[in-house]
Amino acid sequence: MLRKDFRKNKYIYFLGSFGIAYFIIFSYIPMYGVIIAFKNYSPVKGIMGSPWIGFHHFVDFFQSFYFLRLIRNTLLINVYELIFAFPAPIILALLLNEVRSSYFKRLVQTITYLPHFVSVVVISGMIVDFSRKAGLFNKILGFFGVEAQNLLLDPSLFRTIFIGSGIWQGVGWGSIIYLAALTAIDTQLYDAATVDGANRWKQMLHVTLPGIMPTIVILLILRIGGMMNVGFEKVILLYNSQTYETADVISSFVYRRGILEANYSYSTAVNLFNSVVNFLLLVLANKISRKVNETSLW
Repeated sequence: MLRKDFRKNKYIYFLGSFGIAYFIIFSYIPMYGVIIAFKNYSPVKGIMGSPWIGFHHFVDFFQSFYFLRLIRNTLLINVYELIFAFPAPIILALLLNEVRSSYFKRLVQTITYLPHFVSVVVISGMIVDFSRKAGLFNKILGFFGVEAQNLLLDPSLFRTIFIGSGIWQGVGWGSIIYLAALTAIDTQLYDAATVDGANRWKQMLHVTLPGIMPTIVILLILRIGGMMNVGFEKVILLYNSQTYETADVISSFVYRRGILEANYSYSTAVNLFNSVVNFLLLVLANKISRKVNETSLW
């Protein structure tokens, strides 16, 4: 059966082999390196030659001053993104679905897609400039009587700036998958709802949202599976020593310990702990979703 399918779709298998090879070479083969989390790794002795110390690095991390702060900051940023950033592309897709002018719809899509193609370095540089005392944000706040300050030096504002800029950069691109899901909804359902007297709002609630709900659930499961992940690039470009209290997350901590301090074993242990927690969250979210609405990844 497999041989027959391979003959029939040999070109598809050929194209897919490049993706499979990529993950094998760059994701699965390097996984043996995680054993340095259980060793006192020395580049001179190599991975296999370094002495085995078990869970020493994990215990050090759990007992360190940074543990609770890192967990709190990482979870809070992800929870806020789940509350504010995750629904944003859904809302935009629903709004665009109600627009009847194709020209206006394409214009809005183009404008909202553009920030996605700007690099994180450029976006972060813009945010740093706009957040200065003489920057754009302070000029806008000045109209409301707010005193000018360097916004990125205020720990209480870091999460707001980080999440708000992330929504602006990703809302358009994130809406693409929901717009694609909307095209799969049978238009006869809208006709039937209209006959039953449903207005546009009720059609959205009882036809549109249920139609894209499987897509929303799948993406929500994947998002929950990354609840312990925050991209370190944007964090290290925006934070500073004065905002570590609210800005320092696990990924930025791993970057400092692993790359800047060359403490490879300790940073690997911290990142391995992070990956295990993400995996457990993914399995739990998938199990709950399968029981609640019968939609799951597996």
